[in-house]
Amino acid sequence: MTMAQPHSNRSPRGWTVRHLPTDSIRLSDPAVLPDKKTGLYYMTGTGGMMWRSQDLKIWEGPFRVTEFEPNSWMGPHPMIWAAELHQTGDGYYYFFATFTNQAVKIDSVRGNVIERRASQVLRADNPMGPYRAFGDAAYLPANRPTLDGTYWRDADGKPYMVFCGEWLQNWNGTIEKIELKSDLSGTIGEPKVLFRASDSPWSREKDDEGRITWNKVTDGPWVFRTATGRLGMLWTSWIYDVYTQGVAYSESGTLDGPWIQEPEPITPPGFGHSMLFQRFDGQWMMSVHHHSKDAHGRTIRIPHFFEVDLSGDKLIVKTQK
Repeated sequence: MTMAQPHSNRSPRGWTVRHLPTDSIRLSDPAVLPDKKTGLYYMTGTGGMMWRSQDLKIWEGPFRVTEFEPNSWMGPHPMIWAAELHQTGDGYYYFFATFTNQAVKIDSVRGNVIERRASQVLRADNPMGPYRAFGDAAYLPANRPTLDGTYWRDADGKPYMVFCGEWLQNWNGTIEKIELKSDLSGTIGEPKVLFRASDSPWSREKDDEGRITWNKVTDGPWVFRTATGRLGMLWTSWIYDVYTQGVAYSESGTLDGPWIQEPEPITPPGFGHSMLFQRFDGQWMMSVHHHSKDAHGRTIRIPHFFEVDLSGDKLIVKTQK
């Protein structure tokens, strides 16, 4: 058996920063786990690094928390996108993320070479890791680029991964589900499409002939229930060049839907790829990143937290900063 890469709870440069304000962190797709056992908030996201905080305002990090087997499909140094932390009550911490092995090409569509990319689950016995593969060699089909996997236990009591089928291959991004094994060590059966990018009433782009149409991108699904029991899903796309987040609700109250899209975005322009969590005081929060360009045209992504209200039949975002 090949030895995994050595693990270290240290930053890539060998040091960590303490007293780091949230708006000083550069991070896409921020996901926060409040851990009652340690009394700390743990934040990860694209890049797979970890930060921790007592108050969601001042952070310590980043820490490297993952290990990989060089002979796995991911390779020894995969790109990591949209990492999330989940607990199921069994004592473990689960790291849902998208991994890309740039050395493996699986398809070419409209001139785009598509690399091996898929969502998978790692596991650790504490929130700081090390997070390692522990189950099936692969969770999703090897011939498809998939991303942004998240966890949901549906009304049937079974665990599921909800994920995106990437638009680069299908040219009409999807949100899909696949059943997970009871211990999250793999998947069961085949994926099922829940809805497509073309179902969006609010996203926009111009097609090859300059006509205005829906945007092809599906990004960042997150499933939730309101206090009334209504099942909803946050997801993100674009309005031309502005990152934008919408929400859909399931008429059946299950993942199978049908999913009815709300007509307008749910957050202000430039915010997206969210998840929900409860502060230790019980307040529901939305973690997103703000997507903008600096004076040199470089993309800047900064974590941001909105308070949300789940007490009624719909999720309401309190957008005051």
